[in-house]
Amino acid sequence: MNFVPYQFVIPLLPLVTLLVGLPVVSAAQSEDVVFGFSDHSLIAGFDDSEIIERDLQRDINYRIVLGALERVRGEVIPEGSERLRGDVTKITYEVSQEFTGEDVYAFYQEQLTAKNYEVLYSCGGRECGSSNYWANDIFSNRILYGPELNQHFMAFRANPDLGDGPYFSLYIITRVNRKIYAYIEIVEPAGTKESEQVAEIVESQIPEQLSGAADSNLLQRLQGQGSVILPPISFQSNDRLAGPADVESLASALNSDPALSIYVVAHLKQDGQSLQELMQRSLVRANSLRQALIAAGIDAQRIEAAGVGPLAPNCARGNCEERVEIVQR
Repeated sequence: MNFVPYQFVIPLLPLVTLLVGLPVVSAAQSEDVVFGFSDHSLIAGFDDSEIIERDLQRDINYRIVLGALERVRGEVIPEGSERLRGDVTKITYEVSQEFTGEDVYAFYQEQLTAKNYEVLYSCGGRECGSSNYWANDIFSNRILYGPELNQHFMAFRANPDLGDGPYFSLYIITRVNRKIYAYIEIVEPAGTKESEQVAEIVESQIPEQLSGAADSNLLQRLQGQGSVILPPISFQSNDRLAGPADVESLASALNSDPALSIYVVAHLKQDGQSLQELMQRSLVRANSLRQALIAAGIDAQRIEAAGVGPLAPNCARGNCEERVEIVQR
């Protein structure tokens, strides 16, 4: 298992991403798991927790954080880091509120000791830096944002005696609303058996609008329902698109019906922020996607951006408080 260090940042291109609407899976389950999602074979989840999301990115460049975070000239930079290349499995657990973040952290510490895994870096509370940096700049997962005192991070790798084994990033946060999340990223050499199995499961569950007939299906749904929730879109901490947005299917659908005009509506809900802040941030998100569509060749007069913050909480399925949808005008 050899990882190749990289000196330059190359954009991370996710192959497959689970939609938030997939059913919740218990971390305590082993064999009989809905859609086949369970703990990764290399690391067990806390017993009293549920998997709320599992993603896979294949054969990407990955930066593992090995030091506290700080912002330098507008960019979040860790005091130490290492570049790896491989398949990255991402698992988000929600932990029962009967426990604490310290309980979860102690559970993983005991597990690493038992497995003889090597800890490369760890921190807790304010020594880790801003939770906002971890949630938005490092992991691109806003659900992980919370008070700095309530966070733990650990970077480690599998038994070093076995060679350059898989690497792990573990982040634990207790949010203001007392919800506890444990988030794990596992970096393995590309093409491992488990990665291939997970990819097959994820791809089999991708909704129709992400298939080869994406443009026609999306157009039919929009015309029939009046609105369509888009697959998850990643945003930076400034609420701009995190990278080149995959708007090809949406642009193709709009091009197939030149008379169709839409609203791009962004929804956003976060604890500890005012309504005005959330409304403004969601508008920035919507405008960012609108600009991407215009860059893809769609007439600007056909697209209007709107940010509604937390004011439209209901959605078709699952937890979609932070979503972007298109609405027929």
